Amino acid sequence: MNRFITRKLIIRTLAIICLLIAAYFIIPVSVPIILAGVSALLLEPIVMYFKRKWKMSRKIAVAFIYIVSVIFISIICYFTITQLMSQIISISKQAPYYMSKLSEMWDHMQENISKYTEDFPAEVSASLEKTTTDFVKKVEESFLNFFNYNKVTTFFSQIPSLFISLLVYMIALFLFMLDLPKLKHITYAYLKPSTEKKMKIITNRLKDAFFGFMKAQVLVSFIIAGVTLVGLMLIQTKYALAMTFVIWIIDVIPFLGSIIVLAPWGTYHLLMGNTPMAIKLFVLAAILLIIRRTVEPKVMGAHIGLSPLPTLIAMFIGLQLFGVIGLFAGPFVVIFLFALKETGVIKFNFKI
Repeated sequence: MNRFITRKLIIRTLAIICLLIAAYFIIPVSVPIILAGVSALLLEPIVMYFKRKWKMSRKIAVAFIYIVSVIFISIICYFTITQLMSQIISISKQAPYYMSKLSEMWDHMQENISKYTEDFPAEVSASLEKTTTDFVKKVEESFLNFFNYNKVTTFFSQIPSLFISLLVYMIALFLFMLDLPKLKHITYAYLKPSTEKKMKIITNRLKDAFFGFMKAQVLVSFIIAGVTLVGLMLIQTKYALAMTFVIWIIDVIPFLGSIIVLAPWGTYHLLMGNTPMAIKLFVLAAILLIIRRTVEPKVMGAHIGLSPLPTLIAMFIGLQLFGVIGLFAGPFVVIFLFALKETGVIKFNFKI
């Protein structure tokens, strides 16, 4: 009997190892299909809403949502490829010109450094000048390396394969949306009634958390946009409304957000000798960062069903362990664990 159990355990272990190895090789080349399946799951509540609200058949509801999704993705691709990429090519071609302007800024900054450090000891002044020179050289090298014309053209040579992946994603998305009830039925057919109930509870918790997360991000982004607009208008900078829109779009980048715009902007004014404007921009950047770091956990916790403290801890640990992805995934992992505890899959009922 023990020999039979041991043999069965070995077979299961080998099967799991084989599945993990297969997943390691298959998942990287199946990203468009996986994303299509996840997108179909996320769009399913919208499809069901249209079915109930407008008394549509599933095919009509799926077709309508799919067409709207295609239009949305097409608009994003159009602006990304025709606008953003053209600007990158333009910048890569004009990189030497920008380097000359950076050199002029460096000369101006050297004059300011010499003026501010003229009373310092000679060793301190020389060390400060050397540190600043090394920093500017690294900035120049990084800029030229990032906007290297050959690298940009190499990226564009990969666009056909990206279009193929996008085409596969769109086709798979429509098929997943159309056949999702059948796929769920097939999946649940392999599960026991108790397991099926637990699976539905877990998926519902994660689904509610995802939509709550999206609502929280939208709410926080509007708060950031409002504070940014008021701040730029008080600073009395040009194009306050346009720069607010740019910062609002870029602020969705986790952890950095508005600093990506305001820090270089303030640094530019600092190097050009406009210290008051630089200080104002740095203060605005700090205020926006504080708002996001303090408001985001509270708003997100309220919308995804976690209190602010676990949300903040999950976001911080996720960021430290897995970077940007972990910042988003951390709260979902906690919700997933709570859902497993609720369904009895894992148990924390112990005393020390």
